[in-house]
Amino acid sequence: MSNSKNKDAEELAELFKALANPHRLKIFIGLASCCRQGQACAPNMRACVGDLGDGLGLAPSTVSHHLKELRQAGLIHMKRAGQNVECWADPAALARLSDFFRFAGPEKSAIGEQR
Repeated sequence: MSNSKNKDAEELAELFKALANPHRLKIFIGLASCCRQGQACAPNMRACVGDLGDGLGLAPSTVSHHLKELRQAGLIHMKRAGQNVECWADPAALARLSDFFRFAGPEKSAIGEQR
């Protein structure tokens, strides 16, 4: 495997590692559903940190921890807006995941050969 493919695999593994937790995955799906494929989320489509824990039954500190993990993996962005902190899915990360699943579909094996 070339160095480029090794690096890609390592970067994708970090994304999947961050998404392996069910709560982080739910948070990310919620944020990703606010964005259109390949486009930045409009400010009115962003979620406030305080609203993300609703329905998950998580303490605010736990939500903050999960958001930190998602941000460090490059899956989301965060920005202070007055007293609120807005979050949104990174469009490049969404495109990268989409490309991975589109090109590594069931017709491909783990090493990229046709079955």
